[in-house]
Amino acid sequence: MSETFDFGGEIVWNPTPEHIENANLTAFMRQHGIPDFDALMQRSTEDVKWFTDAVLKFMDVEFYTPYSEVANFDKGIQWAEWCVGGKMNIVHNCVDKYMGTPTEQAAAFIWEGEEGQSRKITYGELYRQTNQAANALRSLGLGKGDAVGIYMPMIPEIVPALLAIAKIGGIILPLFSGYGVNAITTRLVDADAKALFTADGVFRRGKPVDMKSVADQALDLAPTVEHVIVVDRIGLDLGLPALEGHGLRVVGGRDHWWHEIVDSQPTEAQTEVTDAEDVLMVIYTSGTTGRPKGAVHTHCGFPLKAAQDMAFHTDLHKDEVLYWMSDMGWMMGPWLVFGALVLGGTFLIYDGAPDYPDPGRLWKIVEDHKVATLGLSPTLVRALIPKGDEHWQKHDLSSLRFFASTGEPWNPDPWMWLFKQVGGGNVPIINYTGGTEISGGIVSGNPILPMKACSFSGPCPGMAVDVVDENGESIVDKVGELVIKAPWIGMTRGFWKDNERYLESYWSQWEDVWVHGDFAAKDSDGLWYLLGRSDDTIKVAGKRLGPAEVESILVDHDSVIESAAIGVPHPVKGSAVVVFAVLGTDVDCNDDLRAELRAMVAKAMGKPLAPQSILFISDLPKTRNGKVMRRMIRSAYLGLDLGDTSALVNGAVLEEIKELRE
Repeated sequence: MSETFDFGGEIVWNPTPEHIENANLTAFMRQHGIPDFDALMQRSTEDVKWFTDAVLKFMDVEFYTPYSEVANFDKGIQWAEWCVGGKMNIVHNCVDKYMGTPTEQAAAFIWEGEEGQSRKITYGELYRQTNQAANALRSLGLGKGDAVGIYMPMIPEIVPALLAIAKIGGIILPLFSGYGVNAITTRLVDADAKALFTADGVFRRGKPVDMKSVADQALDLAPTVEHVIVVDRIGLDLGLPALEGHGLRVVGGRDHWWHEIVDSQPTEAQTEVTDAEDVLMVIYTSGTTGRPKGAVHTHCGFPLKAAQDMAFHTDLHKDEVLYWMSDMGWMMGPWLVFGALVLGGTFLIYDGAPDYPDPGRLWKIVEDHKVATLGLSPTLVRALIPKGDEHWQKHDLSSLRFFASTGEPWNPDPWMWLFKQVGGGNVPIINYTGGTEISGGIVSGNPILPMKACSFSGPCPGMAVDVVDENGESIVDKVGELVIKAPWIGMTRGFWKDNERYLESYWSQWEDVWVHGDFAAKDSDGLWYLLGRSDDTIKVAGKRLGPAEVESILVDHDSVIESAAIGVPHPVKGSAVVVFAVLGTDVDCNDDLRAELRAMVAKAMGKPLAPQSILFISDLPKTRNGKVMRRMIRSAYLGLDLGDTSALVNGAVLEEIKELRE
């Protein structure tokens, strides 16, 4: 696990005096007399209670009843309690407190639809819409502690729906808009959901796609759901018939049109007073086996960690727009909403394909809405590169201050293309990694520290992060396990109905140490690198090999768009490398190309680590946020249990992989 890792590379970006002077991080450090980032990391991790209290005050988080103690670890750090005795509701800090201030008239969020229409919703409008949605939920008998699912595209109604559930003291249950019947059913049943927000359908690449009938099939198997509120999305301004005309089922007494039950409600509503540690949201993540894991988050947890990271790493200010491509069913959807609203900033949501009707759509969104921070995936960047530079060159991207990325490791070439070509070498890429159970980041770039290609500038403040070997000893310039050695406010409060699984997943390897399941490294210059999931790592004849190392080599070839490397059993070496490669259009899939690609890996990594097989495939199985699921590739190829596949947007490719078995 701790082989020496050759990072190579030079510093490619240094913060300007303007970056440092205007950064929220700088303001926070000056407020507390902290001279530099290293000193901040030391103080924030050695005195977690001080740091948490200081950040809450820095972000002006308001409580109905102040907490008596910012954190209590009497039950063990695995079960830390935060904002003890405090009464709050996160919706108060997202919209309520801005009423009667200049922020009331500012844009809370911007929405754009695939068909070209857009809207700008102010904080005042969002306040009133949230109240109407909350009143609608209460009119159906819903209240504190009731779980309500959100199975919707990224349309304007999704934001007040999210906030309204929290406003009444309910539990938000975000569901990926591309889920199939089984995935929706499993989550609704596990959470004992009482209601669901959905839409009649969604547009994708100009075509209407049904959502309501998928929801109906799931609801047939989820008897606890008594009410469904439906947004008429694909009929808006297009002359399409109503739900009945779509041939979709309307269940009397259960189904309600949004425009009938929500828009008719009063625009004032009481915000439920909740304990700071009351459950706000359960976000399900896919497990390798068994049912999905429901990460439990509270009012004083997830939203405040999200806002802290957004302030310190993407450096959002009140006059700026942040757009992070995501679905509300993934962590980065609620992260975007809660983080930006707590900070009084503006976020953007887009309901559509980022390359429709042409590959310039993403860049046009940046230009039209003056986006300051653009969050996107390495997978999308790799897909855009072959489309040509003219698609971004014809747009004014001068509003961009930062790119940002999460969800998967970068390869150097696409990273440098985005940084040097699109960003002109002046727009840093804030590489950000953490997880659903983290509520945000573990390590990240930030606006005051230098960067190397594909690197992270350092840990997130307050995160006591380390890289350790198999004995739990800290290492530098070697690959090891990414661990966290102290609690933080955003940590999940366990898994829904399955706390033993939570302890086994993160706390079972070393005492009081969170083992995240990623292989990482930090170099002698202080920069950090994520090398993929530790269960993705391949051990060939005793040598541990990160899949990203092989994949980076292959995508350097002009014919390869993307690739995924897995380990398969080998009678002598223990494991051998098998690579799945997605080729460009009009590329011949032949043995000569296989031999050429194999030789590239052998030359770069050594002959013992050359792939046993290189297999050509139409696509790689991915989640909506672009994460390549190597575990599922391996399981499909070896004929093993696939586990939970509900997060995939292209699950059919697993059948293609099965047919490639040797």
